[in-house]
Amino acid sequence: MAFDVGIALNWILFLALFPIAFYWLRRAWRIIFRRDFSEVALKRGQPPADPQKFAPYTALINLLGGGVVAYVIFGVLAGILPYETWSALAGGTIWCKFLADFILSRHAHPFVLRKKGEAAPAAAD
Repeated sequence: MAFDVGIALNWILFLALFPIAFYWLRRAWRIIFRRDFSEVALKRGQPPADPQKFAPYTALINLLGGGVVAYVIFGVLAGILPYETWSALAGGTIWCKFLADFILSRHAHPFVLRKKGEAAPAAAD
């Protein structure tokens, strides 16, 4: 087996799964047990008006994503997942997690139509 770009990218994907799983599971831990809602449904770095309302959904998204990625890591290290399976699971999970977070953040920050010339409401500090 010769070392080429494809093998390097596979290793990069696999090694990137470790910090991804840690970060996602840590976010779920913070939301569920520490009741820290500072990273719930952010849009442009701002939390929604009621982050506690969207916290269970964000925790579930992070818990499922982190759990699947941890399963992929275990499966690769144990040798029970072939390349096609683990790369599809990892890639699909990453994309689905990003899309679910995006959808939730847009749902938490509803689009408000304003009349022409009406000023935007000031952000509450």
